[in-house]
This record gives sequence, structure tokens and C-alpha cells, in this order.
Amino acid sequence: MAPTASSVPREAWNRFGRAVGGFFRDFATSSPSRFAILVFVTLILIFTALLSLPIASADRQVTRLADALFTAVSTICVTGLTTVDMASHWSPFGKGVIFVGVNIGGMGALTLASMLGLIVSKRLGLRAKLIAAGDTNPLRSHGGPVSESQTVRLGEVGQLLRTVALSTVIIEGAVAVLLYLPIVRAGYSWIDALWIAPEYAAMSFTNTGFTLNDRGLEAFQYDYFFMSVLMLSVFLGSIGFPVIYALSKQLLEPRRWALHVKLTLVTTVILFVLGAAAFLALEYENPGTFGTRDAWDTTFQAFFLSAMTRSGGFSVIDIGELNGSSMVVGSMLMFVGGGSASTAGGIKVTTLAVLALAVWSEAKGRSSVEAFGRRIPSDVQRVAVAVLAWGATIVALATIVIAQITKAPIAEVLFDVISGFATVGLSTGLTATLPDPATYVLAVTIVMGRVGTVTLAAAVAATSRSQHYSLPVERPIVG
Repeated sequence: MAPTASSVPREAWNRFGRAVGGFFRDFATSSPSRFAILVFVTLILIFTALLSLPIASADRQVTRLADALFTAVSTICVTGLTTVDMASHWSPFGKGVIFVGVNIGGMGALTLASMLGLIVSKRLGLRAKLIAAGDTNPLRSHGGPVSESQTVRLGEVGQLLRTVALSTVIIEGAVAVLLYLPIVRAGYSWIDALWIAPEYAAMSFTNTGFTLNDRGLEAFQYDYFFMSVLMLSVFLGSIGFPVIYALSKQLLEPRRWALHVKLTLVTTVILFVLGAAAFLALEYENPGTFGTRDAWDTTFQAFFLSAMTRSGGFSVIDIGELNGSSMVVGSMLMFVGGGSASTAGGIKVTTLAVLALAVWSEAKGRSSVEAFGRRIPSDVQRVAVAVLAWGATIVALATIVIAQITKAPIAEVLFDVISGFATVGLSTGLTATLPDPATYVLAVTIVMGRVGTVTLAAAVAATSRSQHYSLPVERPIVG
């Protein structure tokens, strides 16, 4: 029987749908790192459109493109930098969009791309599994054999993805419950607290740092229980989902911790303590920050600031009032960031740990880099160096461009650029005053920092060819 007139367009539409579905299925499985970048860019555009709607602003006016785009980037990249007053500018609809956005962005570029790839292709191919596990260990973003001693085995990637979703819901839910009564004690109604508690839970676990309530964090700065829960939530978000996965497995079945877990936890604790000690020593007599507080409160706030510079982004003091020496310390902590495959940004603590161990091994004259009874392969060391160099290059270029546009003090520009690159969210006050061109530059810097230097490198190298020959060796003079 001849096809009817109505069935021809339907069949053509079905063929078009199958073609589009096949394209995304092949793209998701053959190039998951590029697919991750595409997903993030697409999400940013979608949330820019949503935040540009009149219903998203409190005054029912269309938000300027630069502000809507920057807020969308800061939301999806869980950064926390703002160009508008978050509490007063956005309507309940706009704040709801931001709440959803930070939870989506908090899952991370690779994890989100792997989930979507799984939905599209109904399965994870071998290369997709390698990339999904790659955010656990940078070595897995490159070719070569995969060691079964690494943090997450290929067969456990599906479990890891489920852990990401479950841990987000469980941890944010528990944090919201713990924060509810302190919020009511601060003077908010129990109805308002039903929104404010989940908001702070999401903003802390995803390491975003937005404050959407009218009085911000100042309403809770002397509630040490509230602040401690906030720090704990930031810590859980910053250590990374593979570490959370390993710790959850430890509760069910005691096992030996992987090297990645040990390096992440040990380095995180060391930086947390050293950062607090530095802020305490440098800001103790500064009347603009800790100078007017008693000894106990100063000590607590020093630890709180140390935790927040690792990617949390919350602050009860004016960052612009910090001494120059403290800004340097804060910039260093922000640049390092948190753990791999976490909601934190930066070059990651494992990168710092590997570089420090390599330097120590070289100073001791050892031929290999070792830690906790394990040898770290040279491939991982090369990736760590590449991540450090690439991150420093991005920060340097963005700082030069923004400083040239704004003519602002270089210390303030550098601090805010590193805060953007490392998706921290702390600001000297410069970000809110940036002209549109500088705002766009900082937005690009945030995206590059959040997607990750390893992901970008893997995307560029996806079509690289193996070199089947080696050139003669010659040693240049170094140092």
C-alpha cells in the first residue's frame, strides 16, 4: 500500500530523530571529554536564557545579558562570584533556577557527561568508562593500561555514578536538617527556614558559596554550630566523590585505602591547618578583619576562612580588608583547590601532593616517586606538571587582560581571577564592578577552571596519533 501524505513527514521526522540520536550516541561514547564540554556550554546557555526571563528578577525586568550570563556560568560552574546582589536581584523563580543549577553543576563535567552518555547510549563504552574514571585519576585521561589498584575500577564506574547522585541527595538532606533550627533561632520564620536550609546545604556541599537570604551569612557568624556544619559540608564536597565512595565502602566492608584517598585526605588536612595558622598570624591585629574579635572567635574564623579559600566561597569578613600577605596566602590556597572529581576547583590537592613528592624524591636522590608504600608512575607526574603549567597560564593571561581593561590594582585582579579559575567565589569587591568585556573574560576563565585542565587536554588530544619512533636523547641544562 502506498504511504499516505501524513505518514511521509512522520517517517522523515523519525529518520531525522534516529540520525540525531545516533550522532549524540556516537559522540558521547567516542569523545566523552568533548561531550562533557558541550554539555557544560549547553547548560550555561540554557540557564542564561532562564535567568534572562522577566520572571527571574525581583523587579520583573529583563536582566542584562552580561549579568545573566555571568550568573549562569557562576551557577553551573559552582563558583559563587556575582555581579549582582543575589538576595535582592533574583525572584523566587530565579533563586529556584540557581538552586537547581548548582546541584547540576556540582556533579562535575565528566560525571554529568557520563550520566548523559549512559542515558543516550543505554550503556557506557570502554572509552567512556575510562574517561568517567579519568576524573578520579588524571592518568586515566590518557591511553595506556589501567591499574586495578587505582581508586575506582572500570566495573565500579556505574556504582560511582550512582554514588554521586545518592551522596548529593543524602548529604544535602542531612545538612539541611542540621541547619534548620539554627536558622529559626537566627530570627527567620519556620516557613522561610524550609527554603533557606536546603539553600545553604546545596551552596555549601557544591562549594558554590551563594547566599540568597536577605542578611547573608552575617546572620549566623556567631552561631558556631551553624558555621561548623557549613565547614563540614564544604569539606565533604571538596574531597571528591571517589573519596566519598571509598569511605562509604569502608563502612560496609573494611579495606585498604587507595593511594588517591590517602593523598587527598592528608593533603587537605595539612592545607586546612596551615592555612588557618597563616590567617591567624597575619590577621590577628587587623581591625578590618579579626582585630575586633576575641581570641576564640578569631581562631574559629581563621579556620573557617581557611576552609572557604579551598573552594567554599563563604565569608563573614570583608575580603577586600585582608592584608596583602593574607591575600597571597588565600590565592595560594584557592589555586590548589580541593580533591579530584569534587565540587571544588583549582589544580587539585593530589596534583600538589604529586609535585611535592617529586621534588622531595629529587632532593633525596631517589630514582622513583613513592608514597605510602606505593610508587607513583612517571605518567602521573607529567600530568601534574601539565596541569600546574596550564592552570598558571590561564590565570596569568586572564589577569593581564582584566588588569588592562580595568586598570585596577593587580593584587585585587589576581585574587579575583584565581577565585574564578578555582571556582571559589571569594572576591575583593572587584568582580561586582567589572565592565562587560572584563566580565566575559572572567566568565571564560571560570569555565576553563571548572571543566578542568585535564578534561581540556583530553579533548584536544582525543584525535592525537601515537608516535612510533623516538628521537636521539640530548640533555639541555636545567636550573
